[in-house]
Amino acid sequence: MTEAGLKIAIAGGGIGGLAAGLALSATGQQIELFEKASAFSEIGAGVQLGPNVTRILKSWGLLDALRTVATEPDRLIVRSAVTGSVLGELRLGQAMQVRYGAPYVTLHRAALHAMLLRAVEQTAATLQLDTCVKSFQQSAQTVCLQTNHGAQDADVLVGADGLWSSTRAQLFGADMPRRTGHLAYRALIRQADLPERLRSRNVTAWLGSNMHGVHYPLKHPVDGDEWLNIVVFIHGNAPGDLQNWDHSANAVELNSALQGSCYALHNLLDAVPDWRLWVMHDRPPVQGPREMAISRVALLGDAAHPMRPYLAQGAGMAIEDAAALATALNGVTAQNAPAALQQYAANRWQRNARVQARALRNGQIFHAHGLMRWGRDVAMRLVGEQLLDMPWLYGPRQLS
Repeated sequence: MTEAGLKIAIAGGGIGGLAAGLALSATGQQIELFEKASAFSEIGAGVQLGPNVTRILKSWGLLDALRTVATEPDRLIVRSAVTGSVLGELRLGQAMQVRYGAPYVTLHRAALHAMLLRAVEQTAATLQLDTCVKSFQQSAQTVCLQTNHGAQDADVLVGADGLWSSTRAQLFGADMPRRTGHLAYRALIRQADLPERLRSRNVTAWLGSNMHGVHYPLKHPVDGDEWLNIVVFIHGNAPGDLQNWDHSANAVELNSALQGSCYALHNLLDAVPDWRLWVMHDRPPVQGPREMAISRVALLGDAAHPMRPYLAQGAGMAIEDAAALATALNGVTAQNAPAALQQYAANRWQRNARVQARALRNGQIFHAHGLMRWGRDVAMRLVGEQLLDMPWLYGPRQLS
């Protein structure tokens, strides 16, 4: 390996791609990141980052920057969507910091993306906009990329190009994400525009039958004001071939799904002037390391393991992938890069599969009805904090 390190191409400039660019640059690799859009940006609304993720950001020297754009909620409160009663609580804030050595934060996805972008721009990585990796060919020695601007070689290609990954499609063929049968209605509303009784410093989850809602505070990425991020998940399928999650939506289907919910929840949702609709897709849990790396091509984040947002770990697993990939490739020669990528995949696939499976299970629990809902509520009241805390997820672990 030359002093300049491996030549690594990254397809995709979202949260996962930027995290990979930052982590790999820190190990001395030559990074060229391709983003097909004409500007770096991130759509969407809020994201939650547990201490398993903020610990990595801290190790990258980003904790102070994170805290300027993020909020540290006081508690996670779980309530019944039917009665409004509190079912269970988990202390966040200082308690999470003390237990796991890193905070639990909420922030706008655009703020997280912008923070990572600023950090990558301070490295030697090359960032190319309006550039799409159209195809690639692997050989024993290199990966030949064909972009819309021509051909070039790399030692490694990282597919960080999201749910509809063209990198994954070339590796595995027509392997489309599946519709989950769930819809998400999202909204952001300024806390100052809400009655004081509806404002919140907590993460609150409302559990019902065939639905649940979540809301939490965050700082707006433009004005820095305190806003409330609100998401309601229901069972349903939007018409057409919607692939994205930034569609204006009326709330007819949402209101129908909320029949029988308590006044407190309706009172909050009635304050929302408009909604965005997310037609949710995922893939089955990862079955083996081959789904994360083949020869000189590796996948990370949603390109490898898109998951339902019922564990709030989609962005987190992409950032964990990035850290693990940098560890695996640190000090590796071009000749040994395929073996290093296989080690990366071997170290990551079971962790990602477990998180995917737990997110699926959470969806069943959150949306339970009948006896299962009754049992869920009783268990939450008896041992809520034990059920809500997850040392296996939040605690320190070896990413190499």
